[in-house]
Amino acid sequence: MKKYIAEFIGTFWLVLGGCGSAVIAAAYPDVGIGLLGVSLAFGLTVLTMAYAIGHVSGCHLNPAVSIGLWAGGRFNARDLAPYIIAQVAGGIVAGGVLYLIASGQEGFKLAGGFASNGFGEHSPGKYSMGAALVTEVVMTMMFLFVILGATAKRAPQGFAPVAIGLCLTLIHLISIPVTNTSVNPARSTGVAVFAGDWALTQLWLFWVAPILGAVIGAVAYRLVKNDED
Repeated sequence: MKKYIAEFIGTFWLVLGGCGSAVIAAAYPDVGIGLLGVSLAFGLTVLTMAYAIGHVSGCHLNPAVSIGLWAGGRFNARDLAPYIIAQVAGGIVAGGVLYLIASGQEGFKLAGGFASNGFGEHSPGKYSMGAALVTEVVMTMMFLFVILGATAKRAPQGFAPVAIGLCLTLIHLISIPVTNTSVNPARSTGVAVFAGDWALTQLWLFWVAPILGAVIGAVAYRLVKNDED
């Protein structure tokens, strides 16, 4: 049970820290942190939690990561459902806390999407569904590839959280204009349930694409890994 609680808390922090930076701080008058700041915020949530709970649960914080690690032979299938439930629950609770905070500002509206992921007219850069699908698959594929490589037995010890956190930062730097960056179904769900409307209608892509990408990334890593890993 401790590892499930850890995944709940870790995913809560990821959604609150990452999406919170986007909703509250990204365009704050005069001192907004912008896309670079939001990208860094997501990376920092994973980096900090990897050190905090990596030894407890492995710090997945992401249903696609859990499935990818299973596909890569690093995770037991019997833990998949509890991990995913804990991650999605943590994301939704974080979305609720973020809503309570953000709605305290005069003039707050959910019409802006509440940091939800989207495509077409709901993509920050108006990218098509096809572009969004390719982006989410490829970004999650590379994320899993880095996770598996950084946590391998022969990799430099103690530095995996840094590599993984920086990888997630880079992913956001590339793909926020396309989809607002998901690569994580729990992150997408956590805010979409509050945004409602189109965010829920398009949510399917941000489950299907990251999971597909994670499995591809796991298979790709198995092609290059050392037998000792």
